[in-house]
Amino acid sequence: MPIITVDGPQIDDVEAKRRFVETLTDAMAEVYPRIDREHFVVIMRENRPENVASGGVLISDKRREEE
Repeated sequence: MPIITVDGPQIDDVEAKRRFVETLTDAMAEVYPRIDREHFVVIMRENRPENVASGGVLISDKRREEE
């Protein structure tokens, strides 16, 4: 069973999440045509800005600097 794991910021719009996982599933179905769509798994891990850093700086701190 193919699995896609997405780590990213929180997506508040549930409809956007539905479209996102459907798009990812469509891509898997194209690459794995012999596997039924029901066997594809998408795991979304939503990370708060204070739990992610880039360039040694928390994303939450970078946002404060931009304001």
